[in-house]
Amino acid sequence: MLRQTSLATLGLSLGSILTIVGFAAYFADNATLNLVGFFYGFPLLLGGLALKANELKPIPFTQPTPPNVLELRKQQATLTQNKLRKDLTRHSYGQDTHFDRPLAQLGLSPSDEKRPTIVGLRETEVDSAYALVLEFESPDLPLEVWQEKQAKMEKFFGPGVRVELTQPEASRIDLTLIATPIEAPN
Repeated sequence: MLRQTSLATLGLSLGSILTIVGFAAYFADNATLNLVGFFYGFPLLLGGLALKANELKPIPFTQPTPPNVLELRKQQATLTQNKLRKDLTRHSYGQDTHFDRPLAQLGLSPSDEKRPTIVGLRETEVDSAYALVLEFESPDLPLEVWQEKQAKMEKFFGPGVRVELTQPEASRIDLTLIATPIEAPN
């Protein structure tokens, strides 16, 4: 639940309440509450405003995760898949867009205007394995460009992950990260 809480909204709420209490205390000649309102409330309010200006909303799940896939996640999900899912489904601050740095490292972000945008994610089962599907809006980069980077993506997302790319609609690309068992050395 805390992951879904916006720090910006929390800062704005607490800061507003403390600032209003500070103003009320000032007019009521209550110096202690006045100091609390001005020394804590006003900075919290400003901090909340600054965070709100740089806030990225969580990426929504486009469909509910079935119970059997949740069980597969517990058994098979890699650290990378779990980290991606958690990072994309929480509020983020100080980034231009979700997933902008990985796209740049993979060579899939030629410019800010042409950068694909992640619009949703879902969890599913592929060949009896847990899979995390990242859904991108990619009007300027065709599937062929993504496919050229597929080998690099598999290295980037680490061991134990296979990457599949599909194009369900004209300007949409689905990047599927499928958990694969890591082979033990002989």
